[in-house]
Amino acid sequence: MTHLKSGDLAPSFELPDETGAVRTLKDFSGRNLVLYFYPKDDTPGCTIEACKFRDDYSQYQAAGVAVVGISADSVTSHQKFKKKYSLTFPLLSDVGHPVCELYGVWGRKKLMGREFDGIFRTTFLIGPDGKIKQVYENVKPSEHSQQILADV
Repeated sequence: MTHLKSGDLAPSFELPDETGAVRTLKDFSGRNLVLYFYPKDDTPGCTIEACKFRDDYSQYQAAGVAVVGISADSVTSHQKFKKKYSLTFPLLSDVGHPVCELYGVWGRKKLMGREFDGIFRTTFLIGPDGKIKQVYENVKPSEHSQQILADV
């Protein structure tokens, strides 16, 4: 699991969003950022989690908080996922998972008796100063967004 903790400086990144535009951690400096890592576009848990963030997005905006999703899916996959569910925030494509590894959310997973490498569903709440305020591991997709809103 992640080795990053509250108080650590969030690792910087440069990744393309669903439009192909490169986004960096610095783009979000000066405000709180919910950086959530999820396993795969358009799968049940990930869809629930993304739609909860979408449904609560106006509350995040009112609180001055940015929301960004990251998975190892392609830019094209993100485009389809975002359009299908009318997602209101950027999805960053971490093909080859270097940023997932930087954040310590890539590793060995077990599902229905088989093992594979993948992304652990983990969220980082990053403060305006670029430091991690909170780390959420093994989150429940249906409750996660409200949990974060309660913390910000």
